[in-house]
Amino acid sequence: MSYSVGQVSAFAGVTVRTLHHYDKAGLLSPSDRSHAGYRLYSEADLVRLQQILFYRELGFPLDEIAAIFKEPQANPLERLRARQRELSEEIARLQRLAEVAERAIEVQKTGVSLTPQERFEVFGEVTFDLSYATEADLKWAGSHGKHEAMTRAAAHTKEDWRQLMEEAAAWRTELLAVFDEGEPSDGERAMDLAEEHRLHVARWFAACPPDMHRRIADDFVADPRAFALVVPPSQQRPGLAAYTHHAVHANAARHARGGSDLEEGR
Repeated sequence: MSYSVGQVSAFAGVTVRTLHHYDKAGLLSPSDRSHAGYRLYSEADLVRLQQILFYRELGFPLDEIAAIFKEPQANPLERLRARQRELSEEIARLQRLAEVAERAIEVQKTGVSLTPQERFEVFGEVTFDLSYATEADLKWAGSHGKHEAMTRAAAHTKEDWRQLMEEAAAWRTELLAVFDEGEPSDGERAMDLAEEHRLHVARWFAACPPDMHRRIADDFVADPRAFALVVPPSQQRPGLAAYTHHAVHANAARHARGGSDLEEGR
């Protein structure tokens, strides 16, 4: 049975112009002609068209498809494997772009009204990982602390953020020094730094009682994105997240024993 160009175009989902192009490129030439001279495609032609469309869907250029057809004895498996690798890399790239888009959307939800240049000036390497922020938004949804933190963050000026980040940078310097010097995570210096972080959160975002601080620190070891908001990856050390987590828990236990005279927000 033979099929006209129009029929093939209709049921194959390609334009007549595309079929003509495949003909000129030597990829698919109709096997027959009608008495009036019109092109007619055979069943075998349709099988070949299906193969062409399969390779095109995978992103193969026409010249590579032509090379595959010119070597009928060659195994196209290696070409398919190579294309699979390329597609996997492209999927990963698009996933990264999707995450960037998600972060950009979530940045708007923080209410931080800074220009991109101001964000870079203020935050530097410490940036909101907003894929984590999205999950945290769900995790803390409905909590008074989350609402308070978002409200206060939205009210911060550029100078507020600059001061906040300078304070956080000084704290990180002390944390890294204590860690590198081998101080125990439940020692006085580490617990005092944990307390400073708790008060920092309370001062700039929302009330942070020791139990809440423990929950925040639990994310430091459960999700690298959470700890990256506190210590950027370039400054991290193996074991630092667990060390900070333990220091926070030790400080919370100290509060429970009544062993700290630090006042909330001091």
